[in-house]
Amino acid sequence: MTIHSIAFIVLLLAAAGLFSVSARRLLAWLGVAKPEVRWDRLPERLMNTLVVGFGQSKILRDKVAGPIHAGIFWRLLVLLFSALEMILEGIHEGWSFNFLGPVYSVITVLTDLFCLLIIVGTMMSLWRRYVSKIKRLQVEGEKVEAGLILLTIFTIVTSLLIQNALREPTFGEDFSWAVRPVAWPLGALLSGALGAATETVFHVAWWLHAVLILGFMNYLPFSKHLHVLTSIPNVFFSNLGPTNKLEPIDFEAPDVEKFGVTDIEDFSWKTLFDGYTCTHCGRCTSVCPANQTGKVLDPRGIIVAIHDRTVDKAPLIIKQQAGETLTEAEQAVWDKKLIGDYIDPDALWACTTCGACMQECPVNIEHVPAIVGMRRSMVLMESSFNEEAALLPDIYGNMETNSVPWGGFAQADRANWAEGMGIKTAAEDASMEVLFWVGCAGSYDERAKTITKAFAELMQIANVDFRILGTEEHCTGDVARRTGNEYLADMLTKTNIETFERYGVKTIVATCPHCFNTLKNEYPQYGGHYEVIHHTQYIKNLIETGRLKIDRDKVATSTITYHDSCYLGRYNNEFEAPRATITNIPGLDIIEPARSGDKGLCCGAGGGRMFMEEVVGDRVNIVRTNELLDTGAQTIAVNCPFCTTMITDGVKAADKADSVRVMDVAEIVREHVQS
Repeated sequence: MTIHSIAFIVLLLAAAGLFSVSARRLLAWLGVAKPEVRWDRLPERLMNTLVVGFGQSKILRDKVAGPIHAGIFWRLLVLLFSALEMILEGIHEGWSFNFLGPVYSVITVLTDLFCLLIIVGTMMSLWRRYVSKIKRLQVEGEKVEAGLILLTIFTIVTSLLIQNALREPTFGEDFSWAVRPVAWPLGALLSGALGAATETVFHVAWWLHAVLILGFMNYLPFSKHLHVLTSIPNVFFSNLGPTNKLEPIDFEAPDVEKFGVTDIEDFSWKTLFDGYTCTHCGRCTSVCPANQTGKVLDPRGIIVAIHDRTVDKAPLIIKQQAGETLTEAEQAVWDKKLIGDYIDPDALWACTTCGACMQECPVNIEHVPAIVGMRRSMVLMESSFNEEAALLPDIYGNMETNSVPWGGFAQADRANWAEGMGIKTAAEDASMEVLFWVGCAGSYDERAKTITKAFAELMQIANVDFRILGTEEHCTGDVARRTGNEYLADMLTKTNIETFERYGVKTIVATCPHCFNTLKNEYPQYGGHYEVIHHTQYIKNLIETGRLKIDRDKVATSTITYHDSCYLGRYNNEFEAPRATITNIPGLDIIEPARSGDKGLCCGAGGGRMFMEEVVGDRVNIVRTNELLDTGAQTIAVNCPFCTTMITDGVKAADKADSVRVMDVAEIVREHVQS
């Protein structure tokens, strides 16, 4: 065994030992959080990992940075082969995979090309960060580290390329441009210039490459670039269900002492793992409607703060579990609060739960459940509300007494909108084709009631045998759940499910995406399994089956744009049905706004923000409305009563109420259907 091999083996064992210590530390920290099963449904998880993790499908949504980063990722996967070859060559100098024949030739070609592409990619990344100064990349305290990491990657691949280029003059390896298209001409150039120093430069490049790879591996557990190791596992363990399905609290569990998240031990281990995995890329923050309108909320900052608190407190929890006493300095760290010292409560209240952050995150970090979890502790444990959320206690009181968020309405008046329409309640006749879930807005809000009536009339025209619950309908609990009052949401959910079971409800259609999402994705957690359909989906089906017929002689004369609601579109992946229904009307073609589909901007009403004040920065609904008005359309189509209110207010603020109509899809179809 040569000195080269002995030195490398010592280095390799030392690096592996240090890395194993770091890995055990990180795994131990995850153990302080709550357990959660995230390894079920293996085939789905593997497919998700292939598409999102290895396929980089989400990072490619960014048409500029996406290909750069995805290219670096894919190339590094190929270069892992070179790292393995480096280890084997270190143990036995001169050893390689060349016995693989043609396969090895393919690998060497790809290695050469990818080295060159990574060199270009890292230079482009450096340019974007330090010359172009892309806003989301300008994070205080990270500029130096990011530059060093990029330069390290640059040096790793450059040293690999140089050592491969000098293999022929050093070891007499016989290769040509066909198998090493970059290294072969580079080797000819370098060996001619270096002369007798060629072999020395080869060994310098080899050791530089080896030391940097092993050093980088041990640096990762202490760096934001830990995502290099955790991103693929994080995608594998990510939520496979609807992204806005919040987990309930079992209030009947005997060992529950606190509700919601007050500190890191109240999260599941997956949330702490999200903190490990955050790349600090800022894609979540760049699409956050609250952040983009001047609020303090920074989704990236939330996850980074959770990670920082984990680093600070997890070792102390483990120390206490071992029966050791904390020092005075450690006790001071222990006494800090996650909400307050690490995370601004105002940031938590600013969230609209639109899910844009989770949609854009390339490694499937789950921001919204973490935020709502902390809201729960503020509401249920501390009754703590900021200025913007000051009205929520009154909202909760209204929901407890009259099952509606707004004050001044009685439960007895919930079905008043249907007077004179000949609509039966389930109590009058439980035999039905479908239950029409009207919702609080559709029952009480004057503007929303016109949408309710329009849709009811469409079902009557189509001879749909539907019922309503009338005074037996209660709020689904969406507002309570997403603002943190899980106890109230739990009560409302169980009340509604009891009613559904009493009448044998099988199919529900709802005009409100918030009700739709809650009934469809969260009621099953309580045993309420129903077919839940949004009214735009139902209308589309009625038209396609011929039960509703569009008047082809009545051609629309106005131009139209469409606003995607977050809870129908992003959370339930329904973008096609409303558009198909609108474009089925003669004369109507949708003019898409700058942000649409799964990149659409929230109206600002979700997450209970409909019932909160907006006192900081620009108003989200104004920004969104202006985007819609910029299309020049005369009609703005919506599918949600909350969106209707927010966009209508935005149109009024722009002094466009006389020239631009805000209409629900049901109202538009009602104007063009054969009666």
